Amino acid sequence: MSWGTELWDQFDNLEKHTQWGIDVLEKYIKFVKERTEIELSYAKQLRNLSKKYQPKKNSKEEEEYRYTSTRAFLATLNEMNDYAGQHEVISENMTSLIIGELTRYVQELKQERKSHFHDGRKAQQHIETCWKQLEASKRRFERDCKEADRAQQYFEKMDADINVTKADVEKARQQAQLRHQMAEDSKAEYSSTLQKFNSEQHDHYYTHIPNIFQKIQEMEERRIVRIGESMKTFADVDRQVIPIIGKCLDEITKAAESVDHKNDSQMVIEAFKSGFEPPGDVDFEDFTQPMKRTISESSLSNSRGDGKYEPKFGGKSKGKLWPFIKKNKLMSLLTSPHQPPPPPPASASPSAVPNGPQSPKQQKEPLSHRFNEFMTSKPKIHCFRSLKRGGAGPEDFSNLPPEQRRKKLQQKVDELNKDIQKEMDQRDALTKMKDVYIKNPQMGDAASVDHRLSELEQNIEKLRLEVQKFEGWLAEVEGRLPSRTEQARRQSGLYEAQNTSAVNSCAQDRESPDGSYTEEQSQETEMKVPATDFDDEFDDEEPLPTIGTCKALYTFEGQNEGTISVAEGEMLYVIEEDKGDGWTRIRRNEDEEGYVPTSYVEVYLDKNAKDVYKSLQKISE
Repeated sequence: MSWGTELWDQFDNLEKHTQWGIDVLEKYIKFVKERTEIELSYAKQLRNLSKKYQPKKNSKEEEEYRYTSTRAFLATLNEMNDYAGQHEVISENMTSLIIGELTRYVQELKQERKSHFHDGRKAQQHIETCWKQLEASKRRFERDCKEADRAQQYFEKMDADINVTKADVEKARQQAQLRHQMAEDSKAEYSSTLQKFNSEQHDHYYTHIPNIFQKIQEMEERRIVRIGESMKTFADVDRQVIPIIGKCLDEITKAAESVDHKNDSQMVIEAFKSGFEPPGDVDFEDFTQPMKRTISESSLSNSRGDGKYEPKFGGKSKGKLWPFIKKNKLMSLLTSPHQPPPPPPASASPSAVPNGPQSPKQQKEPLSHRFNEFMTSKPKIHCFRSLKRGGAGPEDFSNLPPEQRRKKLQQKVDELNKDIQKEMDQRDALTKMKDVYIKNPQMGDAASVDHRLSELEQNIEKLRLEVQKFEGWLAEVEGRLPSRTEQARRQSGLYEAQNTSAVNSCAQDRESPDGSYTEEQSQETEMKVPATDFDDEFDDEEPLPTIGTCKALYTFEGQNEGTISVAEGEMLYVIEEDKGDGWTRIRRNEDEEGYVPTSYVEVYLDKNAKDVYKSLQKISE
């Protein structure tokens, strides 16, 4: 099967067909080019998508990626980034292996096709020239034959005419002979041209044209093979990245399988655990017994002198137990115990011991005095505001619950130790450099690194002092973490009592005639404490300074909120003297403080500390 023998007369059709084949090749190149553009666009969109959902550095989102589910999502984002890279590889390989190669091949194909069809046209022009020569020789032979016939007829006519002279007859005979000779020459030339044309025509249709068409056929077949190979390469380029894409998908599956709901739940506990135990049971308060009036007419309910005084506390606070505390309970936390302090124990009754310590008289306006002190206290509210504004908290993280504080302190210690290690590495490197300079002075001056070494030593010493400071706080926190249920409950109750001093929203209360606190039925509302926008739920006040010591004269069981139990003969610190309500505020240690009846203790005030304390009170007022 050869185009030269089968299509010897289809030169124009072959020319059109080969041009169509080149057009198909260029169309395929355009198709692959658009595919590469799609792959690049898809890869770019995947990368942008992965980048969009990546956690921002030094942000709250970055902290959320410590859970297994979010870490799996982060791994998915990273694998999608690699997945996008494989699509970029597809685009690059298709561009180099298909588009580039086929573009060069098309240019070569066009040149080859042009050369073959040029040879074909040249062969056709040659055979056409031979045909024209044959036609010209044939026409000349035909004309000479006709001229010879006319000359012969004229000679015969002249020869038969008796009136014509012999010279004219001879002239006619010579003319006829000349024409016959010309006809013979034309015949010979025509015969030679015909033979030559037949030979050229045979070579043209059986040699030249078949050879040219055979080359065109081979060219076209190479084009077909090349486009088929390109299509195979098109598939192979995709197939080459399938294993890597499969690994990406396997990694995504592996990350999904690593999600551990139990571990995430435990991490939530570690992240938000305060270290406190839930508060204990609330004691029953028996209001059926007659109670001694503890608040005069000029106390909180009518301290303004115009009848009723309705304190309203504005602001926001976030406490664990405050939303569940009723108004009377809240006001009891804001003040010292509102019941009169119990008389000291005696053999029969308080009146049976005439010379024994007596409970001091209640002075007027104890609640209003405590309320005014609460209103003038600033540190806790200031701390809340600073946290809301995003300000830095205390250096020792005392604004956090014990468990969270311990974690922050441990994290700080680890960071400082890393900094120390970096400084020590630099110091060791400079020390080695100094030794090299000492051994080889031409390499550098050994004294030039002394200044830097001294700076590093100072930095290391500062960092070590910082570590000691934070380790001290850490040891303090670890020592304060609850180890027994009773101790934890005591700490939780104390922490709750301390935190109530920062409550800024309170219901309207009034004093009942019998000295207890009740609320008007028409004004009874629940306290609403809106949540704030920061995470720290606890904020400890700075501890009050010690103004003296005291010795417990009797054993006192502190059963009411805000009181503390003491044993007879126990030495304690005084942090707030009796303000006229019969109660003194004392402290056992950093974790335990509260009120005891003044008549149950013997107070030894430090004059200097007392003066400082009073000065601080005046400044705060």
